[in-house]
Amino acid sequence: MRALGEAIRDAFLIDPGACTVNHGSYGATPRAVLAEQDRWRGVMEAQTSRFFNRVLPGALREAAARLAAYVGAAAEDLAFVPNATTGVNAVLRSLALVPGDEILMLSHVYGAVRNTARYVAQQTGARLVEAALPWPRPDAAEMVASVGAAITPRTRIAVLDHITSPSAVVVPIAEMVALCHARDVRVLVDGAHAPGHVALDVGAIGADWYTGNAHKWLFAPKGCAFLHARREAQAGLHPAVISHGLGRGFVAEFDWTGTIDPTAYLAIGTALDFHASLGGTALMARNTLLAAEASARLAARLGTETGHGNGIGGAMATVRVPGSATAEVALALRGRLMDAGCDAPVHALGGALWLRISAQAYNAAADFERLGDILQGVL
Repeated sequence: MRALGEAIRDAFLIDPGACTVNHGSYGATPRAVLAEQDRWRGVMEAQTSRFFNRVLPGALREAAARLAAYVGAAAEDLAFVPNATTGVNAVLRSLALVPGDEILMLSHVYGAVRNTARYVAQQTGARLVEAALPWPRPDAAEMVASVGAAITPRTRIAVLDHITSPSAVVVPIAEMVALCHARDVRVLVDGAHAPGHVALDVGAIGADWYTGNAHKWLFAPKGCAFLHARREAQAGLHPAVISHGLGRGFVAEFDWTGTIDPTAYLAIGTALDFHASLGGTALMARNTLLAAEASARLAARLGTETGHGNGIGGAMATVRVPGSATAEVALALRGRLMDAGCDAPVHALGGALWLRISAQAYNAAADFERLGDILQGVL
């Protein structure tokens, strides 16, 4: 594995004066991947019609096959989407729900996903149900039991986070999916943070649909994500934007939804190579350890606690910070951090404020010490 931390920072365009500890929100694309995207842009602009009609279809499928192999899927069951939220919209808005049907989610569901489910419920008369995620330091068995307790005879779909956004919990997703399927409930997994963050095998997880971002932890350009659909879950599934592929099958519908810049998708091979060059699974383990150690030191410095334990953390971690546990206070604190040259999400959860940190290849322990200095200055 290559030297990381400060030694790898020049491989990115990161501002050297900023305290960058929030990789989880949007990711950071390496220079090498951006160069490959620019190369594809040159191909696209050299002869645009030829690119979209002759080059793109095959290149897109080759890129999809490369990503599918990495996530444990067949290429014909995976399509690119701009982000995981788009994938969630495609699935939820394709469902034929009726009044009284229930959409099950975890209580720490990502806000945009909750809004999508709420919109679909309003349009169909369905009802939203939340399985309470134990917090802090949730136990895997407790999380699975919470999902089981929330399922009713009217549950039609469970939308489950693989890694929760506000609390950064890596949930026992395969066990949750198996439980739902045993109760005849279909499952959509929001894996926005999973690819490149934790070991991922969507086939083994077994969800009906799985959507994940490649532009966060997998180093792809912004706007590169995927939707995986099991073969038997592809019927009736349509992209959020209907175009010329309607009625021609999953791949045809999702591969063309109108003219966009598809170069983020075509650069995925270079992103995968870059991730592997930094260690692949070893990089993920290193980032997880750094996040755990940094969050523990930060909690000790503040005299508070971390939100994690029992092996449910990844390369993101949460630390309780003093303050009133309201969304407004959380937003104001994040704003003050950003004004001070550092960004870290803050959420009100379980009656307390929690700050989320991210550890990526370019981070070192000193970054989180600096975060502690800034945080104590703005509290």
